[in-house]
Amino acid sequence: MSTKDFVEKDYYKVLGVPKDATEAEIKKAYRKLAREFHPDANKGDASAEERFKEISEANDILGDAKKRKEYDEARALFGNGGFRPGPGAGGGSFNFDLGDLFGGAQPGGAGGGFGGGLGDVFGGLFNRGGGAGPGTRTQPRRGQDIESEVTLSFTEAVDGATVPLRMSSQSPCKACSGTGDKNGTPRVCPTCVGTGQVSRGSGGGFSLTDPCADCKGRGLIAETPCDVCKGSGRARSSRTMQVRIPAGVFDGQRIRLRGKGAPGERGGPAGDLYVVVHVDPHPVFGRKDDNLTVTVPVTFAEAALGAEIKVPTLNGPPVTLKLPPGTPGGRTMRARGKGAVRKDGTRGDLLVTVEVTVPAALSDKAREALEMYRDATGEQDPRAALFESAKGA
Repeated sequence: MSTKDFVEKDYYKVLGVPKDATEAEIKKAYRKLAREFHPDANKGDASAEERFKEISEANDILGDAKKRKEYDEARALFGNGGFRPGPGAGGGSFNFDLGDLFGGAQPGGAGGGFGGGLGDVFGGLFNRGGGAGPGTRTQPRRGQDIESEVTLSFTEAVDGATVPLRMSSQSPCKACSGTGDKNGTPRVCPTCVGTGQVSRGSGGGFSLTDPCADCKGRGLIAETPCDVCKGSGRARSSRTMQVRIPAGVFDGQRIRLRGKGAPGERGGPAGDLYVVVHVDPHPVFGRKDDNLTVTVPVTFAEAALGAEIKVPTLNGPPVTLKLPPGTPGGRTMRARGKGAVRKDGTRGDLLVTVEVTVPAALSDKAREALEMYRDATGEQDPRAALFESAKGA
């Protein structure tokens, strides 16, 4: 990507967020758009694939605090692609020292490499230096980041799982070994001399760098274009990878696997793989942070008189909890170490909530016993305190 493209692209607009958006707002907007325009959900739709690339590129910049700061500073300095003179500069042309602007040019006059400042900013963002002289070899290019989704069962999310993940991405064309040439012998582009970039003046002695139009930024031109990749050197490929999902992941969590994305070009590093995890609900257990939750029904007699009750655990033997006499419905007890796996390898707890059940039907003997209990406690009004509080409010 050229400096011009970088400063003119409004990544905030791409994600539909304001310039003061928080990290959480950026992440939420990216996930929503990535899911909508993901190539797997829009097979054969070239516009959706291009939109997905734009979204991923915007997230790569705005989702990284350091890159976002550099991007904001670069746009503030260059505006809409041109250098903006400071106060008192006047309306005509002006001269300034590129060495002062970019942190000092290398010895040798104009055209030297940038020694720091914005040269480092752009070099860090795009994996390249500030300039390249004649005869320089084409630069390595980092592979694209890939995002995929996986759905786990509740148990797999708690305990961790290894799942197969099928991914599609751009990789070096196998038919031409990534050269773009059917015979494997491309020639160096004479326009950019293999750099993949050309410079153009913008007035005031300042120049901007754009991708070379003749070689489309590759630095190479195929004499006999490959029939598969049409001379681009890249082709879409699919592969299945076994991905280990760590124990204790949450629904909606985004996992980054470094170097597992699309392969790079010309010796460049591979991109990263981002896996968004979806977790199916469990019919019995729920989750609260690193703790599991379960609601256990008990009888009125157990709650009133006290009892020892057995409680199920996830993928383990049941545990026995002691129910104190007079336990009200809704009370939560804790079975330690029976929850989800934490990052340090320990486990959270199982939170057991008691629910007093009311029988739908009674036998004659049970009804008689309850009527006797009612008569024995008839003078007790459980709602007396409620009415007293209502009067005093």
